[in-house]
Amino acid sequence: MGKIVSVHAFDPDQAAAIQAALPDYSFISAVGLGEEEARAQLQSAEIILGWNRDVKKTLFEDGIALKWLQNLGAGVDHLPLERVKELGIVVTNASGVHPFQISESIFAMLLSLTRGVHRAIRSQLAGKWQPSPGLGEAHGKTLAILGAGAIGQETAKIAKAFGMKVLGVRRSGEPAEHVDEMYGIDRLEDVLAKSDYIVNCLPHTSETRALIGQAQFKAMKPTAYYINIGRGATTDTAAMIDALRNGGIAGAGLDVFEQEPLPEGHPLWGLDNVILTPHESGNTSHYTERALEIVLANLVHYREHGAPGRNIVDLNAQY
Repeated sequence: MGKIVSVHAFDPDQAAAIQAALPDYSFISAVGLGEEEARAQLQSAEIILGWNRDVKKTLFEDGIALKWLQNLGAGVDHLPLERVKELGIVVTNASGVHPFQISESIFAMLLSLTRGVHRAIRSQLAGKWQPSPGLGEAHGKTLAILGAGAIGQETAKIAKAFGMKVLGVRRSGEPAEHVDEMYGIDRLEDVLAKSDYIVNCLPHTSETRALIGQAQFKAMKPTAYYINIGRGATTDTAAMIDALRNGGIAGAGLDVFEQEPLPEGHPLWGLDNVILTPHESGNTSHYTERALEIVLANLVHYREHGAPGRNIVDLNAQY
């Protein structure tokens, strides 16, 4: 009998659904187990649901049974992908659970920056009545989406309610619904120069590391806002700070950083044209139930075909 081990907390009904999807396997939750017992369960698991330090340690042990790792986040840049390839493990992710909450976070930051809400809140906390001069409008502006996947396309859909023109950049250059013009990565700077808002939804890969750097910020309008909900390492933080300080761009909304948590005294804390959130735009009370849909579909496919069939990560492309 095979074994499924989860390091993610599922409630009893969710655990029962997992067991029912692959009834010939035993399902064990490692949540709450002691380290030694949890590691023993992981070593003998054919399927692991979730990711933590114990799972990482297990991957570097000899004689493990693991065939399939279901990551419950979308990004896989924190996984030791070379070791995974060496072991021949299939990795799947939870891409598809994030579009609603992250697109809402994008527009929360976009509208706050445009309408000065972030400054009004700071004034409120300081007990000051300080109206914001020269507020802008989002309606009719041009929005660029870097990485026009599920999150980017949901963002484009919302942008249409504001009468925005939407430009997209994706590796394939293939068109997408709600995106008016799609470009390949070779046209990145042309897209940046045309845009009033730039939304970075890029994964962190060897190709995207520090992709948005000094030249890219120089290409942006001085009135543009940069919003990053992709991976922090896709942005050259020093170049971004320079652009924010020197009027290269009007402001930024940042959900992720190359260095987390952001340390005390980091220069970003001192900038009033920046909104910082602690990597939480993907958080939602509906997260586990949406992720479970992917898990269950993959378990059924595994039962019928011996492998998962949804959200399989391309280990070479790194997403």
